This record gives sequence, C-alpha cells and structure tokens, in this order.
Amino acid sequence: MTTMTCQSRFSFVRPPQLAALPEVTAALAERAAEHDRDGSFPADGISRVHAAGLLTASVAERYGGAGAGLATAVDILRALGRGDPSVALITAMTLLTHAMQARQPTWPQRIYEEILDESATRPVLINALRVEPELGTPARGGLPATAARWDSGTWLLSGRKIFSTGASGLRWMMVWARTDEEPARVGSFLVRADSPGIRIERTWDHLGLRASRSDDVIFTDTPVPPGATAGLHDPAFPAAMDPAFLAWNSLGLAALYLGVAAAARDWLVGFLGERTPSALGRPLATLPRFQTAVGEIEAALTGADDLVDALALRVDAGDESVAGHPAIAKLIATRAAIGAVGQAVELVGNNALTRKNPLERHYRDVLCARVHTPQDDSILSAAGRSALAAALSETTTTTTTRGAS
Repeated sequence: MTTMTCQSRFSFVRPPQLAALPEVTAALAERAAEHDRDGSFPADGISRVHAAGLLTASVAERYGGAGAGLATAVDILRALGRGDPSVALITAMTLLTHAMQARQPTWPQRIYEEILDESATRPVLINALRVEPELGTPARGGLPATAARWDSGTWLLSGRKIFSTGASGLRWMMVWARTDEEPARVGSFLVRADSPGIRIERTWDHLGLRASRSDDVIFTDTPVPPGATAGLHDPAFPAAMDPAFLAWNSLGLAALYLGVAAAARDWLVGFLGERTPSALGRPLATLPRFQTAVGEIEAALTGADDLVDALALRVDAGDESVAGHPAIAKLIATRAAIGAVGQAVELVGNNALTRKNPLERHYRDVLCARVHTPQDDSILSAAGRSALAAALSETTTTTTTRGAS
C-alpha cells in the first residue's frame, strides 16, 4: 500500500495536551459513578478526551499527527483509567488503531483520509470487532461465522459480534470475517457505523466497565465496498502478529487498570485519614497496621508502574529483545492492580462495598482486567514454552559442543 504523506492537509491533529491530563482525569471522575450506575455511554468524557488531543495522539507525523509512542499512550491510559476506565478502554481502541496505521498502513488511503478529516471536528471512534457468540475470541483460533459474500460489485456482510467496546459511539468498525469464496479468506472489513444493515443490541450488563457499552453488533447484508478491506488472507497461512501490536495492547491495558488501582488507593488514603473511631480518638491512618498495609499497596503499584513504563520506553526504542515481555508485564501489572484494590476492600470493611463509595466501583472495574486478551493462562503457557524451549536448545548446544570436543 502507498504510504500517505499528508502532513500539511491533516496538520489539524493537535498535539496531545499531556499537561491537561489531571484536569481531564478529574472531569471523567465526576461523572464516572453516574455512567456506571446508568450503564450509559460516556459521550461527555470522550468529547473531553478528543478536545485535549488525546484521542488522536498516536496519529503518525506523516499524516500531520503528533506521532505519540507507546510510553505516551501508557501515560494517557493510566490517567484516563484513574478517572473513568470505560472512557479509557474506548480511547485505547482508537489509539491502538492509529498507532498500527502509523507503523504499517493497512487502511485504504481514502478511508483513512476521511477519518482524519472528520477528526478535526468531532471524536472518531474506531474498534476491531472480533469476538462472536460461538467462537469466542479468535485469539485462541478458529474461523469467524461472520461472512462476506460478493454481490454485484460489493461485499455484503452478515453476522453478530459480541463484547464490542463502545459499540453505540463507534464511527468505524473493523469487522473480522471470512469470505464466502472457495477457499475462504479472512480479514477485516472496514465498515462505517452509519452503513445500512447494522443493528446494535443492548446486551451489555456487566459487573464492571458498565459505561463501555460493549454491546452486540448485528450485520445483515451490510454493504462494504471492494476496497474497504484490510489484510484478507488464506486462513491456512495466518499472518504473523506484529509484536508492536501485542506490546501496545498489553501495556496499554495494564496502564489502564493500574489507573483504576491508583484511584482506589487515593480513596483509601483519604478514608483512612478521615476515619476516626470514637474508641480510638485518632484517624486510622495513624495506626502502624494500616500504614504497613498501605505501604504494601504502594510498593506493588509502584513496581508495576515502573515495569510498564520501562518496557514502553524500550518498545519505542525498537528493542526487539523484549518482544515477549509486554504480555508478562500485563499479567504482573493486572495482578498487582487487582490485589491492591482487593487489599483496600479488606482494610475498609463494609464501607468498601457500599455503593455510595467509589471503592466498590473500582473493585468491580479492576476485576475486568482478567478478561482481556492475552489472558493469564495464555501468557503463562507461552512464557513456559519459551523458557523450556530455550533450556532445551541450550542443553542440546552444550551436548553437541562437548561431543565435538
């Protein structure tokens, strides 16, 4: 595909206003409980993120964007996760799409130009719709039931996608589907959300991230022009997953949930500083037991934050030796986040699970860290195979060397 060099045309994409992150975080936090309670799409929060230039932060410089790297994206998503993780997750999907387009363009030029043009005036949300009722996540293999058939010079797309983050607010959907050809090809069909034959079914009734509106999207003979596809290939020869995609996905999600844990830690510290039992006569924060427990939380989150930050910088620097590390960092970071919020709940007691207090919401939200791809079992299995293969290779090399001598 021809690389676009449209810097002058698309120079409207403002640099991300990182200095505004605390203000944006505070604004998201103000309405997070309301959106969680109602399960309502956080359009106001997304608008704030867009206005601060954060939604388009990873648009490449050659397109007129800031070209923010993974380290900057990590900072953004951690801050947004601290305010409202549903907004952060919706934002992450769009940031990731622009980042991958910056690295290796796959979108047709005219469509990406349309996205950048529209981004000048409004948020343009993008997400990949991949999960299906029968198949589950395609990360574990299998062909999608969603199919595109060729008819009179266009593709007609039909099928159902579930857990489609931000469904009602999306402008563009990258729909993973197979063709009805023999043999079939698989890939992404690029669908604008106002295309005919699209219906959103409000199925999202989740424990956490309720405002992410990860509803079902149903396609019925939705027309997709012949050029509006990306990466169609023979499923017998799957394309290798770009390590950069895995790094952005893993570390971005890790940062998001570390943001949730930081919000929980902040509330805990405030609660302990104010809570003064009559029998004690002084705040709980003055007791060594609580000081040590908060220290444990702080140590876990600081270590996880530093790990994610350091890896993001190495990915940005092109360090290929850390290719498998971001997934492991996601596991470490999300376990630290879940453990920290869980420990806060134990320390606070009944007040922690009272709905008027935000710790209850933070606890529900942080548990969602477990369900994102790559999941813990896949991460551990891959790490184990890699370590065992490396050990076997070293043993074989040593044995061969000794035999030769």
